[in-house]
Amino acid sequence: MEMDDLILVSVDDHVVEPPDMFEGRLPARYAELAPRVVTDEVSDKWVFGDGEVRSSGLNAVAGRVPEEYGLDPARFDEMRDGCYDIHERVKDMDANGVLGSLNFPSMPRFCGQLFAARAKQDPDLALALVQAYNDWHVDEWCGSYPGRFIACTIPPVWDPQLMAEEIRRNAAKDVHSVSFSMNPHLLGLPSLHSDHWDPFWAACEETETVVMMHIGSGSSEIQTSPDAPMNVRITCSGINIYPTAADLVWAPVFQKFRGVKVALAEGGIGWIPYFLERVDYTYEHHKAWTRPNLGGRLPSEIFRDHILTCFISDDFGLRNLGDMNVDMVCWECDYPHSDSTWPKSPELVSNSVSHLDDALVDMITHGNALRLFSYDPFSVIPRQECTVGSLRRKALGRDVSLVSHGFKEQRIKTVGEFVQAARA
Repeated sequence: MEMDDLILVSVDDHVVEPPDMFEGRLPARYAELAPRVVTDEVSDKWVFGDGEVRSSGLNAVAGRVPEEYGLDPARFDEMRDGCYDIHERVKDMDANGVLGSLNFPSMPRFCGQLFAARAKQDPDLALALVQAYNDWHVDEWCGSYPGRFIACTIPPVWDPQLMAEEIRRNAAKDVHSVSFSMNPHLLGLPSLHSDHWDPFWAACEETETVVMMHIGSGSSEIQTSPDAPMNVRITCSGINIYPTAADLVWAPVFQKFRGVKVALAEGGIGWIPYFLERVDYTYEHHKAWTRPNLGGRLPSEIFRDHILTCFISDDFGLRNLGDMNVDMVCWECDYPHSDSTWPKSPELVSNSVSHLDDALVDMITHGNALRLFSYDPFSVIPRQECTVGSLRRKALGRDVSLVSHGFKEQRIKTVGEFVQAARA
């Protein structure tokens, strides 16, 4: 397949929420309590009650020279406009030849932890904020450009019954994905092995809503030692999702809810063949005393039936697709984060899939995403206008050059320094 004929749909990108996102979206009694953007001598920041959230520079590096990547907080005027402006985002997607995009949240964290922190104190406010966020994301961010986005909501994670109601409310708007934690136990909530979440799982099954679990959504990552260099943490980032895969395979969720599907975002796919071998070996060698109840399926079958995996750049995984379920593999761009392949995604994807037949290329670049997320861009945009070549022709003249902001070299080099800076 020629590069310009590819159709690319990314199931993992990120939005940096704009300062005006809550305007007109909350009941009047809560308008003054909503998170707001404040500027100080360090950066712009979201302030919510006694807490604050700053955007890490590493999470909005699109268009920045790599020498200036780092964890220092970033102001909006230091980011590329496509990070937080929907109109500029679509232009950046065109320039990258990307048709569709699923965007994870930034400010409220992956599963709305910022809002959940107020649930005990003021549950009505917490729920109002979750719903206002979702309405903004669905109606304004995604709704401004029909056919270009896969909407992904956040849940009121403190109450599984409210989660179920919010799933159904958004499903009525044709939304079929929700962001959730890869390890809720580390958020102080019941684990994936608990029946606590059953109302949520049931609603997801009923509405065919894919549950998105992104690396970092469990509030903990692999950290070998405080003095380990940052390259250790970055190298291990994808493998953080491996324990979640194990949790899911052995948890009761897929026995109770055979229609539920979970996506492991930004974890890559190269580890899957070994995982499947290991999980079946574990079953065969230990089932006599661990007595797992898998409903007659092997753990590898459960994984293949229910778990969607995603890759940014994973040539090893693409060479071993025969050892995984190709119906459950999707591509991701990760715009505007530091692992993103923007604005050269088509070049990298084309090179990585050159050994695959066209039908398989179509599946992993967009076909699986369309099917799994009930996403139908071709009903809005003619298919011939959805290719890399067609989208890039629309973006001729778009400046995608790297820009230096004149920052000093980033100081953080070790995991210990990273943790200290993050807490600050």
